[in-house]
Amino acid sequence: MGATTVGELASAIGMRQEETSIVAELKAGSEDAYSWLIAQYHQPIYSLVYRIVDDPADAPDTVQEVFLKVFKGINRFNGESSLKTWIYRIALHEASNRRRWWFRHKGREQSIEPKDDLETSTSSARDTLVDSGASPLECAMRGELRAKVEEVLKELQEPYRTTVILRDIEELSYEQIAEVMEVSLGTVKSRLVRGRDALKKRLTKHLKELGPEYGPESEKPKAERAVEKAGRNGIEVA
Repeated sequence: MGATTVGELASAIGMRQEETSIVAELKAGSEDAYSWLIAQYHQPIYSLVYRIVDDPADAPDTVQEVFLKVFKGINRFNGESSLKTWIYRIALHEASNRRRWWFRHKGREQSIEPKDDLETSTSSARDTLVDSGASPLECAMRGELRAKVEEVLKELQEPYRTTVILRDIEELSYEQIAEVMEVSLGTVKSRLVRGRDALKKRLTKHLKELGPEYGPESEKPKAERAVEKAGRNGIEVA
């Protein structure tokens, strides 16, 4: 136990020293440091923003704005939080602003057609759910489940949706989420429990609609395994 603790402490110190060095290079205007930053954080930040904004088409511009804010504000970064949580906080702020703007200006103009966009945007995620030996029917069922997870996630109320995203998709620690959302650990845990519960109830209802392989009480373990598999590729709902 002691050796593990020491090892973890040494690792944390090493990571902190590495981050301090990177931040110093960023503040000095190093292009290599900026390239590293984008390579390290672009995908997770895009994943976060995509799931928060109401219109997926807004995600690329919002992510670009996030990194512009990071580059412009790096000299004000004082190290009170980790670089990661600082960037996530900026991303959450920008995505939330974009979502509010969308609600005020574009929400009423949205057509019913974006169902096709959902099918397209989740195609790569669906691929990750397909086993090499899966039948076409199994592939379709899994693809539908993964799409439903994304759809139901969009329906969760804030701040529960963001909390679930940060924990179960982005895999931030409770402490990191508390820093990003600027709330207490107790609040994070409470929101996560309520968000997961709401998500699980809606998904369980959908699994029953999919049929005997996923839904009936006699097949409940299989249904739970299906949801858990979707979780490993995106959302943990248990």
